[in-house]
Amino acid sequence: VWYQGESNAERAYQYRALLQTMIQDWRSRFGVGDFGFHIVSLANYKPVFAAPRDSDWAELREAQAMAAKALPNCGIAMAIDIGEAADIHPRNKQEVGRRLALSALAITYGKKIEWSGPWYKSMEITGKGIRLTFDHAQSGLAAKGDKLTGFAIAGEDKKFVWADAVIDGKTVLVSSPAVPRPVAVRYGWDSNPTCNLFNKENLPAVPFRTDNWPGVTQKQ
Repeated sequence: VWYQGESNAERAYQYRALLQTMIQDWRSRFGVGDFGFHIVSLANYKPVFAAPRDSDWAELREAQAMAAKALPNCGIAMAIDIGEAADIHPRNKQEVGRRLALSALAITYGKKIEWSGPWYKSMEITGKGIRLTFDHAQSGLAAKGDKLTGFAIAGEDKKFVWADAVIDGKTVLVSSPAVPRPVAVRYGWDSNPTCNLFNKENLPAVPFRTDNWPGVTQKQ
């Protein structure tokens, strides 16, 4: 179980290589094959910001998710909904442990259970909106609250604004009157985002962005 990343957030693009290299190196040194490796994604922490913005913590979570997707026998447990703004060490370790157990049971031990919340798969521009599709959403999508929050949308000017987001079957439609020609969507993209997309197994969606625009830590 790997529960780390806070101190690397200022070097999130570097962490993409560091984490995967470390996992591969440990597996080589242990000499027992690709043993199970399960990552805790950074919990929500720090103040909540009123407007969409770039975020080093969001980029670090992205690097963690990239490792889980790229390497065999590797999973991730989200803690985006159980952190605490004023405490870098959130107290709800029981739910973190439960989600890690789901990851291990499914990926390492082969149990046929859902282990992750919705994971961004693809996007399609549909007129003035964007339709998003997800893996880990076979049971359906759900908003924990009155309506979906945490989605931001941008046009070619790369200026993100909060978006209206609605669940449509197993997809999410995202739009904003302020962005008539959208090209990109971000979800949960901050250190302490207000976001509430889940699947019917009550597992939170993995924060994501559809763009690959340079981030705040890329130059380091």
